[in-house]
Amino acid sequence: AFRPGAAPTAAPLPPGRHGLSFADGREAVLVVPEGLVPGEPVPLLVMFHGAGGEANRVLPHLVPHARARRFLLLAPQSMFVTWDIVIGGHGPDLQRLDGALSTVATHFALDPARLAFAGFSDGGSYALSLGVTNGDVASHVIALSAGFMNTFTQAGAPRVFLAHGRADRQLPIETSAHPHAKRLLD
Repeated sequence: AFRPGAAPTAAPLPPGRHGLSFADGREAVLVVPEGLVPGEPVPLLVMFHGAGGEANRVLPHLVPHARARRFLLLAPQSMFVTWDIVIGGHGPDLQRLDGALSTVATHFALDPARLAFAGFSDGGSYALSLGVTNGDVASHVIALSAGFMNTFTQAGAPRVFLAHGRADRQLPIETSAHPHAKRLLD
């Protein structure tokens, strides 16, 4: 249901780390860098963790970049050991993501041309699947070692970056990244 571009209705959150709580499940984490200009559209990177992961494992790698380049960093967390689409379809994680994005948009004017979905492993699969399906929301998709791509109907045309290790034994490049790239280019 979320669509970027609405004007904020609440004051911006101060710089730092903010937990976005939900009635059920783990919170999402929002990192707000210093130096954002109030009311000016700001880029947002949504980073999905891998299976068995959590926001605290991916944030240390990205927070310095968010601060240096002044973009919001949202790290949602799956309700279960991995994302709902991996377990059996869209459900609570998608609903919670929608709520987290809406909450961020109440405090900041999000730049619809710079709203990226990114992830690693199962999180890469989630970013790729959601980003391509919702290309009218995500302007960019960054999929790192994504195992699969499950798209329903594609909306919009996000820019997609795929990266995958050639020696990945768990998710071999030949059965994941290569077919993803072919499917996206067709």
